[in-house]
Amino acid sequence: MNTHEEDHPWLHRTVRDIATRGEGELTAIVHEHAGTRTVRIVHIRPASGIEWTTAANNVQLVR
Repeated sequence: MNTHEEDHPWLHRTVRDIATRGEGELTAIVHEHAGTRTVRIVHIRPASGIEWTTAANNVQLVR
């Protein structure tokens, strides 16, 4: 599987994961290539420091 990171204006801003309602800093958006599919995955780091991932479509800008 190949991956590459996306440059995005929301990087290092606070976002909300609508699937979990968790909030944190958007630290990366990664494109994961598997066969003919590409999936955009975001990495979110809350104040606790324990980062999680979710689909890019699940993210809203908070501030």
